[in-house]
Amino acid sequence: MSSIFRRAMGAAAFDRLHPELRRRFSVGLASGEACLGRGVMDRIWHGRAFTKPFLALGGSRNILVPRTGRDVPFTIENVPYADSYGRETVTFVRTFALPSGPRRFDATMVLAPGGDRVLDYLGTHQHLASDLHLTAETDGSLLIRSGTHRFREGPFDLRVPELIGGDAEVRESFDETTGRFRIRVRVTNRRFGPLFGYEGSFTARYQDAGSLGVRAGLRPVREEARA
Repeated sequence: MSSIFRRAMGAAAFDRLHPELRRRFSVGLASGEACLGRGVMDRIWHGRAFTKPFLALGGSRNILVPRTGRDVPFTIENVPYADSYGRETVTFVRTFALPSGPRRFDATMVLAPGGDRVLDYLGTHQHLASDLHLTAETDGSLLIRSGTHRFREGPFDLRVPELIGGDAEVRESFDETTGRFRIRVRVTNRRFGPLFGYEGSFTARYQDAGSLGVRAGLRPVREEARA
């Protein structure tokens, strides 16, 4: 069985990615590999001042990063495991070593029902869930765009209105000159404009997922069954 990302994209589209991206997004239970990245974010930025309270609220649950900075050391941990509902899951835990202290941006990804997209659970308690649509660009890079956002807490299962939601766009590529992955993340609101983003580069190493295991604190505190 192939990775959740290859299944969501389809084999033909996935195989158009740069070989290094194909390996990185083949992380999963079938490959038996985890990917650990380390690098520097050239810039972490925010939108206008009114975004700060929302970023601070999200930062309390490791959703978004309520700080700005330049040349910020960065790590990303992509580790596969089966969650408590038996779903193949891959962590996307990003840690930014800011001068004021480390900040995390947590996500866990599963294959959405129907298998045509990835479901991205955000934060320590998986309160927010977003559909992700993955596309291979002509240069072999990967473009990820978010779709519908939903908020889940107790009995509540609400679609986030566009007025207060954010559209995420992630571009990841591999620079053969430097041997580094390049990433650019941009979150915007359709009415209010840019909200948050970061861009930089990193190197990656691969480890046997079974031997590595899932370290303490990497899985979310609460797992959400609703897709």
